Amino acid sequence: MKHTLADVVEIDLNAELPRPASAELRILYRDEGQSTRRQDTRQGMWIAIAVYLLFSVTDILLVPDVAPYVISARFVIGTIAFILLELQFRWNASADTIDATCATALVIAYAGWLYPSLMTADTPSISYYMVFGAIFMMSVNLFFSFQFRLSLMASAVILLIFFAALLSFPPIDPSYKLAFGTFCVSCFVFTSYVNWKLNRERYKVFLNAIEARLQQKEAAERGDALLRLSNTDPLTGLENRRAIDQRLRDYWNAWQTYGTRFTAILIDVDFFKKYNDCYGHQEGDRCLIQVADVLTESIKPYNGSIGRYGGEEFIVLARVASQDEVAELAESIRCTVEKMGLLHQQRRDGMSIVTVSVGAAFTRSEAGTKLEKIIHEADRALYGAKASGRNCIKLFDPNDPHSSDESENVAALLKIATAQNLVSLVYQPIRNVSSGNVEAVEALMRLTMIDGTSVSPSLFIPIAERTGAILNLGYWAIRTVCSELLIDNHVRVVSVNVSPIQLKTPGFATSVAAILGETGVAGGRLAFEITEGLEMEMNSDILRCISDLKTLGIKIWLDDFGTGFAGLSWLRLIDFDTVKIDRSFLHDSNTPRGKAMLQDIIGLVRNRGHKILVEGVETDEQLALMHEFRIDQVQGFHVGRPAPAEKFRAKPRVDDHASRVRRPA
Repeated sequence: MKHTLADVVEIDLNAELPRPASAELRILYRDEGQSTRRQDTRQGMWIAIAVYLLFSVTDILLVPDVAPYVISARFVIGTIAFILLELQFRWNASADTIDATCATALVIAYAGWLYPSLMTADTPSISYYMVFGAIFMMSVNLFFSFQFRLSLMASAVILLIFFAALLSFPPIDPSYKLAFGTFCVSCFVFTSYVNWKLNRERYKVFLNAIEARLQQKEAAERGDALLRLSNTDPLTGLENRRAIDQRLRDYWNAWQTYGTRFTAILIDVDFFKKYNDCYGHQEGDRCLIQVADVLTESIKPYNGSIGRYGGEEFIVLARVASQDEVAELAESIRCTVEKMGLLHQQRRDGMSIVTVSVGAAFTRSEAGTKLEKIIHEADRALYGAKASGRNCIKLFDPNDPHSSDESENVAALLKIATAQNLVSLVYQPIRNVSSGNVEAVEALMRLTMIDGTSVSPSLFIPIAERTGAILNLGYWAIRTVCSELLIDNHVRVVSVNVSPIQLKTPGFATSVAAILGETGVAGGRLAFEITEGLEMEMNSDILRCISDLKTLGIKIWLDDFGTGFAGLSWLRLIDFDTVKIDRSFLHDSNTPRGKAMLQDIIGLVRNRGHKILVEGVETDEQLALMHEFRIDQVQGFHVGRPAPAEKFRAKPRVDDHASRVRRPA
């Protein structure tokens, strides 16, 4: 069964790393510490040999008559042990071998010291000196990190040597033998027990370290999987809008820095709404997956990037050297989808298979160009392809009057828009999910040409931001909502979209305060919606402006949460009154994965304590889901379409929208 990237990511999230069995852990414990054990034993043996030789002083003081023999034995045994240890290191012997050699050396060192010492004529001295054998026993059990079995064997041999010497030394009093014998047995038992405990603790520490490493690896892999999931379209497995926007920025930076030219290609599935209506949403999803698969294959020779840009629209980014290569790639994309031969018999344009319209733009040297421009040009080319009958490609041509950028005309229009009454506001209701009442409205700006033709906000808003006209339009919008709806208390709260350009402008908050003072409207009646996106960068000016606006009582809302790059950072830095979750998450909730993602986002926002508003409610099923998730407010065509201010000046009444929003008893 073939899995999409999103399926693979979900599998990764649910997978757990296998834990090794007990026998494997023992082998791993033995093997993993080889290097450390070898080095620790080597250093410990150096110290033990040095101390062993330094005890020659006590030989001179306690058994002077046999001291030359005892000291000679010490130096011979110490030298042989040192040479053998270093040879084993040179031969890269295992830690177990080195441990066994050192334990044997300690036993021999004890016997080599004890035997010549017993030849002394000073019976009282040797009777007390013999107890020093306990030091060797403690060394085996406590000083070195020998495994318990080896320590037990070595200390038992030392104990037996002690008893053999004790029994073979008749001048010593029996009570002495009993006392010192008991002492050595106690040392043997005690130090062996401590060694056993130490070995158990070392093994527990090893197990904890293994578990910590496994958990760290699991966390890292889950983090990688979540990162992939956050950048992955859940349906097609392609990169989503967030990821492709970042790739676009990378391509753009490479062009600006190194001159590496690239193309942006927008691909739209022709008559996809009819396909959905005819075959159903499941078949529609299957169609998008198949188109995504063939598009991915078609761009492999160009080493490009592909993502789902929204709905039935895809985007391809690829580094190319010329306009001819752009045309070749765009035509290859179109032909690949056409050759797929997926039936679509509801088109009514002479075709009976799924096709795509393709619009492409290519980087060109132009002063003052911005990242969004190439996407805008590709979008214009795509509309040109649709206007030409679909199933074709169009390349943006700045010299073609039918496809050239209209930004200059729109920019000129914006300069006179407010004076000529070419700009207006409509208001979309925001309803409380529990009560169904309109708690606020969102002000949406509209622009018309002098001949009455409407201009899309997606076209004129970016131009207004680029030219600075957004400042005057923003002040006009704030003053208008105050005078149209707030002065006479027609609605409780009006939200106004605020551009990052406005927030960065010195004195913006002061100007807003002046408008509130002129109109006599309390700041708490206004809400400013801030959209997280490419242009919304963290800086002190924006944060300071937001703080000043909140001081005025103005509510601050985070708009389109989940579609930009800085959402979590904004939630951490700013105490938003409301967070608006982007409509795309609601529209993807018809799948279990999409529903789970929406629920996770709601949980995240709810844990931060913000009021939650979900955009794009367009069906009864979506509204029921909002009740299920206990959402505070909703907005969308199903609960209220944008309307002029006159509709909200009428006497409030419970309409059909409110009855649909309110949960049935």
